Amino acid sequence: MFSTYERQQLVAWGNGMAGWRMVLAMVVLTVLMVSSALAGDLERKQAKRIHDRLTGVPPTPAVLSAMEAEIVSGGGPVAAALLAIDPARNPRAFNFYNTTLKNFATPWTNEAQSIFDPLNDYSATVIGMIRDEVPFNTLLSADILYVADSTLPGVAAYSPANNTSYQNLEDLSIDLSDPTKLVRKVQSTESGIPAAGVAGVITTRAAAEAFFVDGTNRAMFRFTMLNHLCNDMDQLKDTTRPTDRIRQDVSRSPGGDSRIFMNACVGCHSGMDPMTQAFAYHDYDASTGRMVYTPGQVRPKYLINADNFEFGYVTPDDHWDNYWRSGQNAALGWSNSLPGSGRGAASLGQELGNSTAFASCQVRKAYRTVCLNEPSQAQMVALRDVLTNQTNYNMKQVFAEAAAQCMGN
Repeated sequence: MFSTYERQQLVAWGNGMAGWRMVLAMVVLTVLMVSSALAGDLERKQAKRIHDRLTGVPPTPAVLSAMEAEIVSGGGPVAAALLAIDPARNPRAFNFYNTTLKNFATPWTNEAQSIFDPLNDYSATVIGMIRDEVPFNTLLSADILYVADSTLPGVAAYSPANNTSYQNLEDLSIDLSDPTKLVRKVQSTESGIPAAGVAGVITTRAAAEAFFVDGTNRAMFRFTMLNHLCNDMDQLKDTTRPTDRIRQDVSRSPGGDSRIFMNACVGCHSGMDPMTQAFAYHDYDASTGRMVYTPGQVRPKYLINADNFEFGYVTPDDHWDNYWRSGQNAALGWSNSLPGSGRGAASLGQELGNSTAFASCQVRKAYRTVCLNEPSQAQMVALRDVLTNQTNYNMKQVFAEAAAQCMGN
């Protein structure tokens, strides 16, 4: 047994250990409290960053708290992002539509790819389709147009001959998130162009003015590929494709050297010319400010410079074929559910809009708009899966997912 002295030492030691246990418990509790506070602070910062990136303006305290709650115990960061761009829940959501989406779409509407051009029927249609969750793979083919509500004070009625109505919308800072102010319409009805001649944003007045004016209509194809499949012609060159559809205006011996044609010109024209034939009936008349569509009548621009090579292809109609379904450009991911040929701009728009390259391009640009840098390959694949497999081409969801990917930690 223990002596009296030994018992006293054991009691003192036990009391000391109890004290240390109490100190340790207090330290652990303090660490947990600090960690919890830091976690809450982090999630609030993440909510603010998501809002700032999507709208370009800070959230109200109430919206910030609601977004934080979504991240902590609700639907997560994506739900918080969707809250930020929902006009019914966020009074500052209109900035996403009026500013972020306007800057997203405007470079597609002009050759200089400037974000400073005014709102027009092209950019307004992009904004409306994203707002209303219209499947974005129909962007280049649908008979759709977004116009100002005809009763808005100070806003001119839509006209296929000028941009006044859209300029008024922008000058008056009309809320484009409001479906009663920016209204979905049938493009063929509004423009007076037959439905067979309508192809989404391709046949908007702004696109016609920029890409159908003068030239040979190859500009429309080139900028559609650049803006919506993220590939310019230099990236698409393939000299292995047949040359039978290259038009007469392309010299077969530029500078007297046929090797230039075979090693350079063929690379673009062998694929581009058969597809650009889809626009054979389209033009833009600068004197009237209107797009022109002449069904059954090939525009004269398709037949210019016939003496450059008189044995070249003479365009008879608007039938197109995609020669790039074979060769290196098969990597653009053409849809097996489509035939790879057709008549007119809308069917070509379907061909382009249902390619893997189209989907990859849209999610890449959405990520860059929100996160201000390039997505990793894994991020782009994940966003493309959201677009094509999870949401039926819902670009609003893609923007929310992108914002969640770069909210920080």
